Amino acid sequence: MEAHVKSVVTLISAGIALWIIGFVVCLAIGADAKVLWTCVMGVLLGLIGIRYTIRRARKSGI
Repeated sequence: MEAHVKSVVTLISAGIALWIIGFVVCLAIGADAKVLWTCVMGVLLGLIGIRYTIRRARKSGI
């Protein structure tokens, strides 16, 4: 992967890590289910974003 793609994947991974931390904190304080599902969806969309970024970079020949 090119350095640009690696930096984008690193940025998305940092976002995923923050969503996971948020999920754990929300579990600890007993947040509503809506908040927990928001954290879960943030992680899932981040994983989709990583996959999309890597596939697009390979497809475009970067």
